[in-house]
Amino acid sequence: MSATILDAITEQYPSFTRSAKKLADYIFVNTTNTQYMSISSLAENSGVSEATITRFCRKLGLAGYNDFKLAIAKCDRVTDMGEPSDSPQTITSEDSLSCIFQKLLSSNILSLNETYELLDEQAITRAVDLLSDAGRVYCFGHGGSSVMAMEAWARFSTASPRFIHIADSHMQVIAVSLATPRDVILFFSYSGATRDMEDILNIARTRGIPIILITHFPKSQAAAFADVVLLCGYNESPLQSGSIAAKMGQMFLIDCLFYGYCKKNPEVSSAAKATTAEAITKKLL
Repeated sequence: MSATILDAITEQYPSFTRSAKKLADYIFVNTTNTQYMSISSLAENSGVSEATITRFCRKLGLAGYNDFKLAIAKCDRVTDMGEPSDSPQTITSEDSLSCIFQKLLSSNILSLNETYELLDEQAITRAVDLLSDAGRVYCFGHGGSSVMAMEAWARFSTASPRFIHIADSHMQVIAVSLATPRDVILFFSYSGATRDMEDILNIARTRGIPIILITHFPKSQAAAFADVVLLCGYNESPLQSGSIAAKMGQMFLIDCLFYGYCKKNPEVSSAAKATTAEAITKKLL
């Protein structure tokens, strides 16, 4: 049995097709970068098709591309805390608490700066227009991204009652199946490639419901469904799934959308903010 996925690739290399060998050669040279790539990015960079990558993963005995990325991350250099060691922000058990705090701060600042550099004012404006004209805005996501969807709903709920958050994927499907083109889906998916996501966005596209996507990968499966794609920064390894730094960029985008929405609807949002603030004040001691 092969010790790592790289060993398995080496052992099976002679039996690979020409395209699979081309892919393997790229992976050997770019092992660290590969774990951060979407399947479309790897296909583009290695010069093979996505179908070749899928067949390549199955030949290695893996269920799919995400399993492959995880296997690559595990065999690459990692710290004694199980995190990739290719970044100056990587935390080890040898770090003092003050050093850990500094590295976390650096990671969060990096995420915000990268997200800011990726900001597309036209895309934000288009997204704000869709949110402003919507009858209902469904804030969706799965796993850690569901937390971000809830954050968006919580932020916008102080300015408008149109925003709705549903956590359960089955209930999301039901809601989308009854939604209309006057509604909007604000969808969070860092990877842009999950099964539940594809189910929901397929229904939304069929029903003509506009989709705003917040993701890290501009050429992901989810991006192909979206009317507007907003990109968050920070390269998150499969071993760092759900990292706070990756969420920081998404939080920044939520605030950009929120203030863009309030700017476009100043009187309504101002009145709603005052009403919700007064209601919350009664809850405080």
